Amino acid sequence: MNFNLNLTQEQKLIMTQQMQLSIKLLQMSSQELREQIEKEVQENPVLEYSESYFDKEEEVKNRVDYKELVKYLDFDKYGQHHYERSEDEEVSPFNFVSEKMSLKKYLYNQIIDLYVKGYLKIVCEYIIDNIDSRGYLDIRIDDISNELNIRQELAIEALNLVQSLDPPGIAARDIKECLKLQLKRKNMLSKEIIEIIDEHLENIADNKYSSIAKALNIEIKEAQRYGDIIKSLEPKPSSGFYTGDEVRYITPDAYIRKIGQDYHIIMNDDLLPKFNINDRYKEIIKEESNKEAVEYIKDKINNALFLIKSIEHRKSTIYRVLEKIVELQKDYFEYGANYLKPMTLKDISESINMHESTVSRAIKDKFINANRGTIKIKDLFTTGLSSNTDIEDVSTSIIKKEIKALIDNEDKGKPLSDQNICDILNNKGMNISRRTVAKYREELNIKSSSKRKRF
Repeated sequence: MNFNLNLTQEQKLIMTQQMQLSIKLLQMSSQELREQIEKEVQENPVLEYSESYFDKEEEVKNRVDYKELVKYLDFDKYGQHHYERSEDEEVSPFNFVSEKMSLKKYLYNQIIDLYVKGYLKIVCEYIIDNIDSRGYLDIRIDDISNELNIRQELAIEALNLVQSLDPPGIAARDIKECLKLQLKRKNMLSKEIIEIIDEHLENIADNKYSSIAKALNIEIKEAQRYGDIIKSLEPKPSSGFYTGDEVRYITPDAYIRKIGQDYHIIMNDDLLPKFNINDRYKEIIKEESNKEAVEYIKDKINNALFLIKSIEHRKSTIYRVLEKIVELQKDYFEYGANYLKPMTLKDISESINMHESTVSRAIKDKFINANRGTIKIKDLFTTGLSSNTDIEDVSTSIIKKEIKALIDNEDKGKPLSDQNICDILNNKGMNISRRTVAKYREELNIKSSSKRKRF
């Protein structure tokens, strides 16, 4: 072993903080980018929001045409508002205004309506406070009794009262109790169905009705009837209620509009706040004699310029990617989802001379608004299978729709196997294997033929 000194020359790509920021901004959603800009404006003194931005924000807030809204108000002699309309009438904007009702508030209101008073009301409210986002009670009777220092009988009485409220199944301790509470409300709780819920829920999920019928000594059709009843119940009582997560509205990053015979991309410039560099700091550089202060301001101005440049680069990158997508998927925008062509990140990256990772970042969490609604850009990317009848490949989304349609229309007594579906699709000119059919079926959350069989 010898110790030697060697000189070597090599090239390396070192990721500077600015390069990292540029990549980070590219993959951000519009909401994340807005928050990042607000953070940069707060931290960098040379950055400021432009007056036009505030003027526009104020204009949007105050843009209310009251004369236009008044025509929708129609009060009868009791002062109640009517929403009834004929098919040809214009839709009132008030039809789309609703109060966001939380599950717990809905339950509290029912307790008030029932005129529950005294300590029982306090215990009921305590139980409601401990209901989770699914609508289940995640605290035991013993815990309620100990924490409130009350008799178990009072805790049980309060629980029974809460469980009698709407929606059915609320405040259940587990899935079995949830199902039983709903059946009790429907007067459908029988000895057989209780046994099925207690012992055979997994068999219900797997459609193993023969096992259930044998265990309960009943006909298979009878077991299947019980299974249909159980499957019609709601395993998550909170479904349909606001449970704490704020609604996030999707704002498109760009609009795809048809003008004449061509489709054009209109970037949504109103998506981000407008900001610029404060001119006062440029003057300070000329006037200030303190070298450290000048260097500090120069550094902040350079950071601000790079931020502006990165945002513009993000915008141009998204535009270039969308430009190629619109070119490749023109039939989709023209005729709909059935005309979506196979398209991968590689197809786009090679055609616009851009790295796949850059394309991937450019479409991450981005949305476009077309004549068919707002869609996620990523949803337009799909692999394909070769076709015997057409030069172009067939999109996997179209294959999945075909599989779903075949299963929806099959004879439930003799459901199609994966091989049957494979043969039918191959006869239609779609080259697909049985294994691929099984894969797509599972991705569609459709069970195998043995589990779909009806008696």
